[in-house]
Amino acid sequence: MGKRLDDFRWKVAGKDVVPLMIGGMGVNISTTELALEAARLGGIGHISDAMMPAVTDHVHGTHFVSEKLRHYRATVKRPDKAGVRFEAAPVAEATRLYVTETMTRKRGPGLIFLNCMEKLTMGNPKETLLARLKAALDAGIDGITLSAGLHLTSFALMADHPRFRQALLGIIVSSVRALKLFLMKAARLNRRPDYVVVEGPLAGGHLGFGLDWHRFDLKTIFHEVMQYLKKEGLCIPVIPAGGIFTGSDAVAYMEAGAAAVQVATRFTVTRESGLPNEVKQRYFQAEAEDIEVNMLSPTGYPMRMLKDCPAVSHRVRPACEAYGYLLDGSGRCAYLEAYYQAAHNGGADKCQKIEKTCLCSHMRRYQCWTCGHTTSRLKETTRKNPDGTYQILSAEHVFKDYQFSTDHQVALPKEKPRSMP
Repeated sequence: MGKRLDDFRWKVAGKDVVPLMIGGMGVNISTTELALEAARLGGIGHISDAMMPAVTDHVHGTHFVSEKLRHYRATVKRPDKAGVRFEAAPVAEATRLYVTETMTRKRGPGLIFLNCMEKLTMGNPKETLLARLKAALDAGIDGITLSAGLHLTSFALMADHPRFRQALLGIIVSSVRALKLFLMKAARLNRRPDYVVVEGPLAGGHLGFGLDWHRFDLKTIFHEVMQYLKKEGLCIPVIPAGGIFTGSDAVAYMEAGAAAVQVATRFTVTRESGLPNEVKQRYFQAEAEDIEVNMLSPTGYPMRMLKDCPAVSHRVRPACEAYGYLLDGSGRCAYLEAYYQAAHNGGADKCQKIEKTCLCSHMRRYQCWTCGHTTSRLKETTRKNPDGTYQILSAEHVFKDYQFSTDHQVALPKEKPRSMP
């Protein structure tokens, strides 16, 4: 019998953790419940700070969205959003509330990290990023994974926080070049990242590649990063991510020197995931030809998603006054501009005229079905119910399958007993 992921451990923060990290999936797909399960089982879970004020409203009954909308209501029907911005104090308050509640409930030997996206510019890029980072540290988060951007200033923003050198801080990169740029900036503060997540082209959601993503592969990038760090004499744990579908896939990277692996796709369809059950069923039903990489995202990054999801075919009026998470410092967003350009040309009601999607509106409604390349294999991991639906799995089941499986096998859930006639 081959090795299992359980045969390895990542020694970090004074602990020996199962080297399995669940990626930070927004908006609230990586829920508190999912992160808590990972920590309870001895691994690492993420919560995501994508649209944190809106998520906190949903989970804790706060009113950050309605208060922001009330403040900026006068510009709802105007294309100029230059004055629409998030104030730092409410953003920090929402983050502290959500993270504190999560960390208070944590049990078990594992860790919980926050995934922090630089591309969430929120009409106020520097101040809101600073607020999110420091509030998470205030609330006792075990670690922060910097994602969706180069984060060249993020360490400097946290440098005066008392936990800057205590909390675990990592960065997601998709190339050696990106890692070099980050390390160059971090060196000025004499603070290396505690880990580097190397994300390959098969990951879900936004990708750090162009539409030529298929020319790249995770194994090559992972080895290039490992070689670069060795050459520079840097001992930084490396965590591959993107397309790691079985425990055996994970073991192959551990044997090649990885400290841990990051996975996400198989956890999207667990009971603890924030996706509605009907969307989980669409993921199970997906075939390879149902998945595409497109340029619909206003961020400018390619995005992998199910091509029949509502975000592709449904035009919505921009809701920047309530949301506006992708507005830059000048109040601009690619979807906002595409929408009003289409309206000017008489085509706002014709979705094919709009080449971007409103991530704020569609993500909060779970209508933007971003997914990993291996989503079409999810049906292999469960059983089909008599009514044609697929059995929803527990996070514990998926976690332990990664932890203990061998020979690329996937453990199916127990078969449900048939009811007596």
